[in-house]
Amino acid sequence: MIPAKLEAGNEVRVVSPSVSLGFIAAEQRELAEERWRGLGLGISYSPNSEMLDRFDSSPVGARVSDLHGAFLDPEVKGMLTTLGGYNSNQLLRHLDYGLIKDNPKVLCGFSDITALATAIYARTGLVTYSGPHFTTLGMKRGIEYTIDHFERCLMREGPFGVEPADHWSDDLWYADQENRDMVPNPGYRVVNEGEAEGTIIGGNLGTLALLFGTPYMPGLEGTVLLLEDDEEIRPEHFDRTLQSLVHQPGFEGVRGILFGRFQRASNMDFETLDQILGAKPELGGIPIVADASFGHTTPAFTFPIGGTGSLRAHAGDASFRIEAH
Repeated sequence: MIPAKLEAGNEVRVVSPSVSLGFIAAEQRELAEERWRGLGLGISYSPNSEMLDRFDSSPVGARVSDLHGAFLDPEVKGMLTTLGGYNSNQLLRHLDYGLIKDNPKVLCGFSDITALATAIYARTGLVTYSGPHFTTLGMKRGIEYTIDHFERCLMREGPFGVEPADHWSDDLWYADQENRDMVPNPGYRVVNEGEAEGTIIGGNLGTLALLFGTPYMPGLEGTVLLLEDDEEIRPEHFDRTLQSLVHQPGFEGVRGILFGRFQRASNMDFETLDQILGAKPELGGIPIVADASFGHTTPAFTFPIGGTGSLRAHAGDASFRIEAH
């Protein structure tokens, strides 16, 4: 079930299922709102979006109420999350999935939002989106690729190819907006050759792992996995979590894997990644491409959780295409 595309004039609601909007600097918030309005979208804020507790979040009941309210409000056509964090999985057993299924709308965010977005897809069949938070567009420079791919995925119809961004960065852009550390992007890197098409599942691997063995984890048969992780992980942590994914029921039916670029602080270089992947015989026959432009480096493309994608992985000829979104 694919929600209606966003159109100019639509109202989108900012919700805070993880970190609170009250945690965000006023300047970043103002620029983000200006940018979203520049896409023709009206911005409104959920009643509890700025509520702030000691964990920079808010009570479970407040967050659930805001999500239900946004899905029920006929004026709201989509939702943008404030930011990631650590606790969107607290909401999963408290959500009314029947209400969500009966009122299908766009929900977009990434990082910790992987748990919420994936659970909604698993329980309702509603396609959700791994893409920019509301606050992501508070970035002054290096944001064009992110905006363009958000529009392609959520405001336009039809399949589209995802080319690697020309440059990338994992600097603390919100700390110094004027002096970005952008470096040339060499593009996709093929790990295992082959071609695949299937249902897109993925996002932040560490967050996705919170769903393993729960009713909120979708099936893996016939999927193309898009996986990334952040600077908090180290190669041994990534290795362990990936192995746990390999042990999930249905993994033998995974058709392809696209890895997002790792942040420098993770110490995950090409040689280390190749060693981790090469040590898992279960991955031997799966087309795998690394260094894609999504995850915790910037800029990043938007992809549909529950949509379909196709992956081509040949030496000197790697590509990814989003087919249904």
